[in-house]
Amino acid sequence: MTYRLMPVFLLLLSTGHAQAGEPQAAQTVDPHYNEAGFFDIHVCNWPDRPVFFMPLFSTTQGDAVRSIEVLTPDSRPLVQLDLSRFRSIEQKNKPDKRVFINQINIPPGATDGWYSARITLNDGRRFTAKDYVAISRLAQAGGQVPADGAEVALPDALRWQPVPDASFYQVFIRDLWDDDRLIYTSKLIERPELALPPGLLKPGGYYSWIIH
Repeated sequence: MTYRLMPVFLLLLSTGHAQAGEPQAAQTVDPHYNEAGFFDIHVCNWPDRPVFFMPLFSTTQGDAVRSIEVLTPDSRPLVQLDLSRFRSIEQKNKPDKRVFINQINIPPGATDGWYSARITLNDGRRFTAKDYVAISRLAQAGGQVPADGAEVALPDALRWQPVPDASFYQVFIRDLWDDDRLIYTSKLIERPELALPPGLLKPGGYYSWIIH
């Protein structure tokens, strides 16, 4: 039996981490981390809108955080993260984690460089973390196998052509017979290929897949 793959649009998300040849922070420890948590800022490439920033800060001290301010490379305020917007992550044998995350338009004149987060706790302590950002739009993935709209025998993997400068990929698979239900989210993968878990796709099914 065969199944169909719906035509899909492709999303590409740059990691925001320093690549080869980019300036490095003058620190021997990972500048994303401080005693309060972890900071990261992405340049997101989505097909239906201009590129935008997605800053986030994760911490196990969520109730102790008073404010999270993100600054540009020249120390100007970029955004203050909304502390009412967060994802909760349960951790086995560890305190639960909160991930504060916002989406903001990239302002005119924004430059590449080290963006920073200034975290203030309720007890008055302040911590800073940094992430290097290169503002650019990545190319869209191409050469998908199976191809968009194809009716094919059940595959054991999904493949696509490498995207220049992409550090990682993530694949989302939906079951279109089941109200477009998300049935699989891959881990971050470095190669342009996803080995499918046995039994995930069913003969005669109707699926779509999206590459971030």
